[in-house]
Amino acid sequence: MTRRMIVFSDLDGTLLDHETYSFEPARPALDRLKREGHVLVLASSKTAAEIAPLRDAMGFSHCPAIVENGAGILAAGEGVKGDGPTRHDEILQALSTLPDALRKNFAGFSDWDVEEIAARTGLPPEQAEKAARRCFSEPGIWSGSDDELETFVTRLSQSGITGVRGGRFFTLSHGSTKATQMDAIVSMFGEDNVPDFTVALGDAPNDIPMLDKADLGIIIANPAHGGIASMAGEATGDIVRSAKPGPEGWNNEMLRVLDSR
Repeated sequence: MTRRMIVFSDLDGTLLDHETYSFEPARPALDRLKREGHVLVLASSKTAAEIAPLRDAMGFSHCPAIVENGAGILAAGEGVKGDGPTRHDEILQALSTLPDALRKNFAGFSDWDVEEIAARTGLPPEQAEKAARRCFSEPGIWSGSDDELETFVTRLSQSGITGVRGGRFFTLSHGSTKATQMDAIVSMFGEDNVPDFTVALGDAPNDIPMLDKADLGIIIANPAHGGIASMAGEATGDIVRSAKPGPEGWNNEMLRVLDSR
């Protein structure tokens, strides 16, 4: 029996073009994945409000997605979250319990209006509004000292919250990552005795754990930044690199994988 594929894909610079944010060059591979009954799981730092319309446009609303860099999962068929309490609310509650002298050093998305989020992220206002609609994490800027940051993180850890410094923001969440969410999603599809074949595609160092965890990792070329250094799996063929960047490279590599099965 042919093993079904579960494809985990980063978005910006991988399935979405770095300049235009279009995925249309990958349409042939996307259509074939859907036609053959495989699963596409979008895995990104984007929020549910940002990912849901993209997932719909690609034709995979029936698949779950990993949102906010792995802080949460957007269920299959689910749109933007409702008004109920979220893990993000728990983070804001924990922040509110900190002494003012410590709290003032962290300014997050919830402290900013849409215009400031747009200015700090480079997103157009419409996308910045969607980026602000967080359910699982709180990105922000730390302005205090390293010693104060250590205290800040220690205090929040008592509520099960971790902090990770990224290229632009210091992000608070409950600790899950894109890679740790892969097992939860694979288990959703364990309906028979034939194990699923997992593929992961990404273009940046923060995708490395996801690439390593998959049966096949595909590094998508991205000339806009330094990319990903040589990985051990390349020597065994468990990790490969695309010749073309963005969705064109994504399309070529996924068609190659589909043709080989």
